Amino acid sequence: MGITMIILSLVLLIFFAYRGYSIIFIAPVFAIVAAFGSGHELMPVYTEIYMTKAAEYVKTYYPVFLLGAIFAKLMEEGGLAASVANKITKILGKERAILAILIGCGVLTYGGLSVFVVAFVMYPFAAILFRQADMPKKLLPGLLWMGIFTYSMVAIPGTPQIQNIIPTSYFGTTTWAGIGLGLIGAVLYFVAAYVWVSYRAKKLKAQGEGYGKNLINEPEAPSGDLPSWQLSSVPLVMVIVLNLLISNPFHWDWAYHWDQSSLQSMTGLKLSLIAASVAKVEAIWSINVALIISSIVAAIIGFKKLKSKGGIVHPINSGAVGSMGAILNVASCYAFGCVVASVPAFEIIKQALLGLSIGDGPLFSAVITNIIMTGITGSSSGGMTIALGMLGEEWLAWANQIGMSPEVLHRIVCLASECIDTPPHSGALITLMAVCGLTHKDSYYDVFILTLLKTLVAFVCLAIYLITGIT
Repeated sequence: MGITMIILSLVLLIFFAYRGYSIIFIAPVFAIVAAFGSGHELMPVYTEIYMTKAAEYVKTYYPVFLLGAIFAKLMEEGGLAASVANKITKILGKERAILAILIGCGVLTYGGLSVFVVAFVMYPFAAILFRQADMPKKLLPGLLWMGIFTYSMVAIPGTPQIQNIIPTSYFGTTTWAGIGLGLIGAVLYFVAAYVWVSYRAKKLKAQGEGYGKNLINEPEAPSGDLPSWQLSSVPLVMVIVLNLLISNPFHWDWAYHWDQSSLQSMTGLKLSLIAASVAKVEAIWSINVALIISSIVAAIIGFKKLKSKGGIVHPINSGAVGSMGAILNVASCYAFGCVVASVPAFEIIKQALLGLSIGDGPLFSAVITNIIMTGITGSSSGGMTIALGMLGEEWLAWANQIGMSPEVLHRIVCLASECIDTPPHSGALITLMAVCGLTHKDSYYDVFILTLLKTLVAFVCLAIYLITGIT
């Protein structure tokens, strides 16, 4: 009965998420369904497992969501993001529209902007370029997804996106983990997107299909006095450089070093510390500091435009409010996974997933588990947190047992989380479609093909590691 209830809870979660119900509401409901008949009383499951795990997740990651959202809003409303995007599209022009969009999305995402802000910022430029080049607009959702949600979000080491931060607290790594595999994955994502969308654009154009007619949500060219692109680039660069110097993944003597004994003063306070050591949280602390400093610089550079919109209070408030929904969505997914993992019947599923291996390491198990969970939730971060909550400790112990670097595990988990996070019910995909003014009927074919290609990237990187040992 236990396995039946787990499967039923997952099916119900997918169904109601697809129907548009908030994951914040349905996750605890179906977590209780998963625990039904497990031998646990249902209310203690809710209060002592679900809510405790959700609170732990918020405690660990909320500053990243909060500061990242505020930084993104300052960059957006101050005109800095538009200035950088405008410069990239002008340099490359309509003849290289696909390349310009991929690079523009990547620069803004790797620079620390929220992925959804990047979508809103880049869409007007992308649509205008496609219209000028008479390329089918229906290709835009797939192209924007590959520019925003792949190589610059999970592959390039150092990216400050939450998908690259989550594994650090499980594996004791930094955001710069797995540099070799990450760069290989980034190149594969970029090439796959560029080749496929270019091929489709040429094929459709040969068939007489242009940009399209009777389209909705058509953008006008961005107007207004924008800051210079050089100054606008400074906060983006600062996020990356400061994160590198403060997290110090290469252990430079001259760079910053976190005090490894800084948690000891807390022991006398009788607090329930989630972080066992500074090493588990220093990557999160580092990105928090980088975002704070970069936000201050962004506010100064964009002060003139921000002042015309009422000052910095609006981006700060809207970023803070928006971050709450984002963190609660992912925390709800994580807590749901923790409840499932606590059910005695899950031990059978756990052993089956841990039994998946190529060679003698946990990487294949990690890839398959993340694919399953991201496919179920339609969320890269949500699926990853469920997978790590269920099996993260076991994968790390397995890796340590065979002498595998946790950095490899970190990067492979990141890549695997970006495999099948674009099912039809994906909230991020639905949002992106709405931004573009398109429907699944218009654009999902290309999204589906790109989903297969980005899934292949994770397996190619896994094979490269097994063959060469490159990290």
